[in-house]
Amino acid sequence: MRTLMLKSILAALHGALACVLVSGLNAPAAAQGFPTKPITLIVPNPPGGVVDTSARLIGEPLSKLLGQQVVIENKGGASGNIAYPLVTRAPKDGYTLLISYSAYHVGNPAMFAKLPWEQKELTPVALIATATNVIAAHPSVPANNLREFISYIKTQPGKINFASQGNGSLSHVGTALFEQTTQTDMVHVPYKGSGDAIRDVLGGQVQVFITTPPSVMSHIQAGKLKGFAVTSKTRHPMLPNIPTTAEAGLPGFELEAWVGLFAPAGTPPAVIAQLSEQVKKALEQPETRQRAAGIGIEPRYLGPEELGALVKRDTDYWGNIIRSRNITAD
Repeated sequence: MRTLMLKSILAALHGALACVLVSGLNAPAAAQGFPTKPITLIVPNPPGGVVDTSARLIGEPLSKLLGQQVVIENKGGASGNIAYPLVTRAPKDGYTLLISYSAYHVGNPAMFAKLPWEQKELTPVALIATATNVIAAHPSVPANNLREFISYIKTQPGKINFASQGNGSLSHVGTALFEQTTQTDMVHVPYKGSGDAIRDVLGGQVQVFITTPPSVMSHIQAGKLKGFAVTSKTRHPMLPNIPTTAEAGLPGFELEAWVGLFAPAGTPPAVIAQLSEQVKKALEQPETRQRAAGIGIEPRYLGPEELGALVKRDTDYWGNIIRSRNITAD
């Protein structure tokens, strides 16, 4: 009897061990087989601007590297709150990914009393790009440099309009920080993306737009807008005649946007690792870097852990600014 029981126990242990070994072998095999169908990149902004541009920058090389089509879907509106739930509620298999914008990702939790998504529902995959901002104005603004511009705003408190890509966008929060730093007061005019904002700035209905280079670079180069400064430590290679904020007399004021790739939380780590590695390879390609330079963004790779640390840091930093300025979604 004891012999039979011992044999039964050993047989059960043997079966359990076999299951563990099989599952352990199948996990890498499943990761190695990824992807087997097209991958969708959800973009929380309309076409145009740094977020959409960054998605298209990596879309083509990723398609070649992964051997599957990468489909880009623009789901703009509601400060990203239309797009983000499409990813957080998607299957956790790596086939639906989010191209996330720093202002939405780290700003929305402080700006909205209730969100249809949470940061913890998204897993960092890779940082894709960063972009400085440009302080741009309509030619009718009677200033030729940043110091003159700040002085002019101070003589017109509450009368100068500034555009943003929407409530809570980096152009909104960043301009609020600019006002706080310079002790000026302007009127916020939110839009649903860069395209509509640029239209009215070019038309003179709105005088000021602090935004990323892809939105305004060609208009500054053509003389249709004035560029007073770039909000980075160094000058922008495509706008070499525009000084940095420090050079222009406003040291310490820096404003950088970032764009990252995220997956639904719970996506297998092996899939996350593979996607991250392919993003890195895509960003290292000379063709990718050349295209990025031409449209005014800087390819910059960070892995999942580093991107996660960046999210935590910026959530604290921008959250404090949003709360101190009483910026809300209304």
